[in-house]
Parts: sequence; structure tokens; C-alpha cells
Amino acid sequence: MKKWNVGRPDRKTISALMLGCSVTSLTAAALAAKGYSSAESVMESLNTDELSDPFLIKDMQQAADTINTAIENGERLCIYGDYDCDGIMSAVILYSYLLEAGADVTYYIPERSDGYGLNTKAANEIYADGVSLIITVDNGISAIEEADYIYSLGMRLIVTDHHRQSEQLPRAEAVVDPHRHDCSSPFKDMCGAGLALKLVAALDGGDYTMALEQFGDLAAIATVADIVSLKGENRFLVSYGLELIRNTDRPALMALKEVCGLNDKPVDTRSVGFGIGPRINAAGRFGSPKTAAELFLCEDFDEALKTAKELDRLNNMRKDEENSIISEIYSMIDSNPSIIRGRVIFLCGNNWHHGVIGIVASRIVEQFGKPCFIVSKTEEELRGSARSFGEFSVFEALTATSEVLEKFGGHPGAGGFTVKSGMEESFHQLLEKYALDNYKVMPAAELYADSPVSPQELEIENIKGLDVLEPFGTDNEPPLFYIENAQILDIFPLSDGAHTKLRVQTGYAKAEALMFRKSPSELPVSKGDVCSMIISLGVNEYRGIVSPNIIISDIRPQPFEQSKYFAALNAFEAFMRGEDLPQNYYPSMYPSRDDVIKIYKSIPDRGINTDTLYIRISDRNINYCRFCISVEALRQLGLVSVSCADSMIKRINVTQKADLDSAPVLVSLRSKLGKSHK
Repeated sequence: MKKWNVGRPDRKTISALMLGCSVTSLTAAALAAKGYSSAESVMESLNTDELSDPFLIKDMQQAADTINTAIENGERLCIYGDYDCDGIMSAVILYSYLLEAGADVTYYIPERSDGYGLNTKAANEIYADGVSLIITVDNGISAIEEADYIYSLGMRLIVTDHHRQSEQLPRAEAVVDPHRHDCSSPFKDMCGAGLALKLVAALDGGDYTMALEQFGDLAAIATVADIVSLKGENRFLVSYGLELIRNTDRPALMALKEVCGLNDKPVDTRSVGFGIGPRINAAGRFGSPKTAAELFLCEDFDEALKTAKELDRLNNMRKDEENSIISEIYSMIDSNPSIIRGRVIFLCGNNWHHGVIGIVASRIVEQFGKPCFIVSKTEEELRGSARSFGEFSVFEALTATSEVLEKFGGHPGAGGFTVKSGMEESFHQLLEKYALDNYKVMPAAELYADSPVSPQELEIENIKGLDVLEPFGTDNEPPLFYIENAQILDIFPLSDGAHTKLRVQTGYAKAEALMFRKSPSELPVSKGDVCSMIISLGVNEYRGIVSPNIIISDIRPQPFEQSKYFAALNAFEAFMRGEDLPQNYYPSMYPSRDDVIKIYKSIPDRGINTDTLYIRISDRNINYCRFCISVEALRQLGLVSVSCADSMIKRINVTQKADLDSAPVLVSLRSKLGKSHK
């Protein structure tokens, strides 16, 4: 369960934004919730209609002059990319332009097994190919030693990158990176392909017309896939590029749209982020990134379709591997629930594919609401990936545990690392110590609603007005709204119970709402209940009938005491970790025999989600901590099973009576009470 955080934007600000921006009340509320207070601030961040002068970026002029001179002198150039979508698109953009400009140019994209960025092996191969000037895209800012090595071979280097610089810049003819400490360019959040497009414009004298027409689609794909901020110039670039993709005649995109099933569907950031982008990334994860580069350099549709189908096959391999690792993790957790009761989740498996453990970590964070560190153990190394959210910084955690790491890098939300041989358990212990020392209460995963919505606001034109906020992405997420005091009139299963449709009434308004991936039996509410919901809004058009499309992100009965729920959960997990709690906590945590029996008997034969079960019996004065203790006791005694995959609790058929008092969790709790407690 996620913590709900409902924004309450100021009504005066909403009114001012409605007037100043000519938007609907829902749109104004979403803007106010995101921190906008004036029409001017909205225009600056969301209504950018052009890209800033490329020459405002430090060293851009030097880079353009050096490359143009090299072309004139007939020098051989090499574009050095990266194996992810951004690095591949960046390389294709610059290589394609230079090839058309008559340059003697090649490109080099390292395999994932070679590691990120420049390396001496690649430098030697490029030197042997007769290259005199290397131009990096989407990498190079941290390649201090590699840059020196390139110059020792007699070659020169230009770096274009969008990652943060360390204290020292690499040796180069030009270092083009908006995050340079001495760069005063107005926009800092371009991805590598966005910078490559700006470099193309600079090579063309600073005019963006050709660069956008030729490469706006590729830069937009990379911007979405690299999950950079969709504010400012990136919004303009993605909007422009999406329009090109929708009307594309590029064989690669025509083929990818076909294998993604997008030919007859609208192309938006979601279809790029979950359809096109992953297939490009799959080349670097399960094949060679050169396959994806060759696709975008291909000019024949039949050939492009063949390559796109190969990327689709690789992406399916990625999904299979991802699901295989997730399944293995679920089995580990089901047999040892303490894994998800730590302050952080640490997982170590044998030969887990390095190309997907970052994706798996993201899924674990989403499901369990805790920072996740995953290590894949091979004969050669212990390589890991981490994901987090909120105030908990992956980079700071890795810094604090660096004594057991060979190397690491990253930022607050994500990172990569290599653990010293045999030190994985020490790493786990140091992670828990860092979390305990720095976070008395760990950050909770939150579901944020921009604003409450009234029944009167659920009308078609008001909802359609939300379209002006697109394209959606990082820093401009699709708005969510909060509905309270909604009475459930009826509940219907959809797709054989895979999804649910509800008929609800709020005030005098009646509406239908959908909840995906939840069957009616899994809902914490029943027909006739009054509930609150966090929803997204859209418009349905079917046979000429237009109606609101309400999608439920989460639903709860009213009232629900959220603060007590999370305080109890934190107390239960702290107790299970062996941490000391205030002495007065223990008596209220200890369940009576009747409590445990009531919980056991309330489990339906088909099973039930544990949170749903708790909510349905919470009127019986069983606090959530006592509920968790009871479920753990039943699990330890082999009377129930609890699946971590869907948090389903089921009764297990047994033939012998179980001694409730012998459950280890109750034995431990009695020891804290200081006396026999039955």
C-alpha cells in the first residue's frame, strides 16, 4: 500500500491560472499543484516553442569549428556512442549528418560487456582504422585517463555529454556539456541526442530548421527513453518529434510502429517509452547496439522490418529474463519474508543478466515501496544496480558503503556498483546501517493526487482541457485527482475478473470507473460502501457517445486512518528486524487468541489480499501491527501461505492442531513483554 498525498492548491492561484492561461479548472488545479503560481511561470516552463542558440553552450563553437575543419582537411572521424537508446540515437544523428556533409566518418558503439564510455581497447581499434578525431555522444565527461590515452596515440577528442562533470574535465579540443561548472547555457536538461541535434545545428551555422526536420524524431525518442525532465526545451523537442513520428516516412520508425502495434494508434510519450524505446534498448541488452543503429541507418522498408522484428525478438527475451528473475525473487521472499522487511531490500542471485537487473530493481521498488539494491553474482564479479525514490539517495548510500565496493556511480535515484569478492553480506549490513543511522523513519512510497475534484468538474470539456499539459513525462507527470465520499452503486468483473468496473455516485453525479489489474474480490471495498479514490481522467468516445473515462489508481473505504496504518507497519517491521521499540508498544502489538482466530476464519477459500483482509476486519478493533503479528504467526505455523507477488493470503489444509503460543514471533514478543502472555 502506498501513502496517499493529496494536494490542496490555493483557490485564488487556480483562478488566476484559469484567467491568465485560458485553461480549464482541472488544468489550472494540476498546474497549481505542480508549483506554478502565474501565467508567466507556466509559459517559461511548459510553453517553450523553440530551442535556445546552440552556441550558448560552452565549447560548442570550438566543437563545430574543429569538426568542419577536419571535414575540409579530409580527416577520418569517428562518432563514439553508447549502448542505450540515447547513445544509439545520438550516434545515428551525428553520423548521418556528417555522412551527408561528405565527411570521411565511421561510428563505434561499445557492447554492454565492454562497459560504459570510452575504453583503451576501443581507442586502439579506432586508431587502427585511421581515425584522427573522435567525437563522443552521450558519454566522455568522466573519461580522464582514456582521453589522455587517445592523445598519446596521436588522435584528438571532442566530448559531447549531458552527465555531471567531476572535478576535472577530460583533455579535448572541446567539451560540450551543459552541466560543466563554467557553462552558462540557459537549459541544462538535454539528453545526449538532444545535444547531438544541437551540435548538428551548430555545424549548420546555428539554424535548427534542417536539424529538427531530419532528426527531431530521433531526439524525441531518446529524450523520452532517457527519462530526462520534460520541461522547457525538452517539451518543445518531444512535441515536435512526436508529430514527425506520427507522420513518419523513415523506414526504421515505420517498421517499429508495425511491430509495436502502433500503426492505427496515437503515438505519445507512453507508446514511445513503453513500445519503441525498450526495443531499441533491447539491442544493447541482449544483442548488439549496432543492430539498432543499423536499423535507423537503413533506407529500405523490408530490410528495416526484418531488423525491427529482430529487436522485437530481443525485447521479448528481455521480458522473459526479467520475469524469470522476478519469479526467482518472489520465491526467495516467500521462503524468507525478512528480505522485504529490511529498511532497504537487498537481493543477490547467481548469473542474473546485467542488462535487466536495473529494470528488475525498479519493479521491486514500485511493488514494495523500498530502495532496492540487486547484485548479480558470476565467477568474475559481483555487479549490482540500485533504484530509490524520495529522500533516500542511492549515491550517498553507495558512498557510505564504498569500503566494500570496487567501484560505483550514480545519482540519488539510481546507481551501479561492483562489490568486492565475498563481501556481499557485508555490503548488505552496511546498507542497513546507513539507513538506520540516517533515516529514523524510512521514506514511504507515495501516490500523489494533484487536487480534489468535485462532481461538477467531471464534465467533458473540462477533462479535454487537460490535453494542453501534454507531452507527459518526468517533472510533468499526468495529473491525478482525488475523489472522496463516493458511494459504490455496483461492481462488475471485466475480462474474466482480471479487471473491475465500478458504478459510483458522487453528490448527484453518477459515473463509471475502471480499475485495471484488480479483480472485484481483491478490492478493499464492497457494494454500498463509501470510498475515496485517486484517479486519472480522460474521454471515451464510442458510437458517437462521449463520456468521462475515469481510471482508478487506488481506492479505499472511508474512513481510513493512513497515519496509524503506516506507523503500525513501521513498528511491525522494526520488531521483525530486532530493533528495540518503546516498551509501551509491545502490549498493543500482542494479539489475543480470538484475534488470530477471527483473522484466520475471515480468509475466504479462494484467498484474499492481506490489506483487503485487514480493511474488511478493521472494525473489530485489531490494529494493523497486531494484524501483521497474527498473520506472521499463522504463516510460521504453516496454517496460511502469503504470496509476495500479489500479497494474497490463503489457508493451508492441515490435519493436526497447531499450538499458537509456539509461533516464534509470539515467543519473541512475549520475551519483550517480560512475562508469559497468553
